[in-house]
Amino acid sequence: MAIALDHTIVPAHDKIASAQFFARIFGLEFRGLHSHFAPVQVNEALTLDFDERGDFEHHHYAFKVGDAEFDAIFARVRDEGIAYGSGPRDRADMQINHRRGGRGFYFEDPNGHVLEVLTA
Repeated sequence: MAIALDHTIVPAHDKIASAQFFARIFGLEFRGLHSHFAPVQVNEALTLDFDERGDFEHHHYAFKVGDAEFDAIFARVRDEGIAYGSGPRDRADMQINHRRGGRGFYFEDPNGHVLEVLTA
């Protein structure tokens, strides 16, 4: 059997608000708490379990998507007025990149985690 990431914990200041934000931007569904986590099923193989923490390091989460998903996610980011950028250090230049023949952009969630969306 190949190794597959099943779930990971995403530290948050407010787990429910964070799960709702992520689900809304990525076009997913937040179905409520499970135990003490606020899980969001990303796909059939991966769940992000948002959990409240006081202090935590910010993480980088990268998501490879198809062109239609990219367009939809990008539209939601713009519609909400979220700053985005073309690189991990340029998260507010309001540009997308075209690396490896695809498209990509970076933005921060309300907890300061860097979210990357890319097509190739």
